[in-house]
Amino acid sequence: MIHVVLYEPEIPVNTGNIMRTCAATGSKLHLIKPLGFSLEDRYLKRSAVNYTEFCDYTVYENYEEFKEKNPGTYYYLTRYGKKTHTDFDYHDAKENIYFIFGKESTGIKKEILKEHLDTCLRIPMTEHVRALNLSNSVAIVVYEALRQQKYNQLLHYDPFKGADFLQNYEGNE
Repeated sequence: MIHVVLYEPEIPVNTGNIMRTCAATGSKLHLIKPLGFSLEDRYLKRSAVNYTEFCDYTVYENYEEFKEKNPGTYYYLTRYGKKTHTDFDYHDAKENIYFIFGKESTGIKKEILKEHLDTCLRIPMTEHVRALNLSNSVAIVVYEALRQQKYNQLLHYDPFKGADFLQNYEGNE
């Protein structure tokens, strides 16, 4: 299973967008305190739309509590990573894979990263940009893992309009 871990997230809109991505992909979300907002925040709800009810998430008091409760393979997203997010094999859908993303202002504590140099990864980009938006980064990495898993159990058609909507479209809408 794919897990998204937000280490001390600060911006509610990013977390709301990530909740929507997790709901869309069946990924579990883990939030490590302190949070820079309330989970009741109107900005969080607006960006997550009505998908929070479909987002499986857990909140932890700190990183140590998160680690104690979640065995699996941890990958740390950081601009200091020397391997790219595509350099790893995520094909085993039964493996608990945790993608850990740091807070928007400072990332993950450097002490944590230094202990896990072999699983620090980055998304390639030009020298003009320090980092991508957090919610965009989550989507890029999660969908790479899902691509390797052949989009395990995700729909390949629109469940609201139906698989043959365009073929049957007659201009009524």
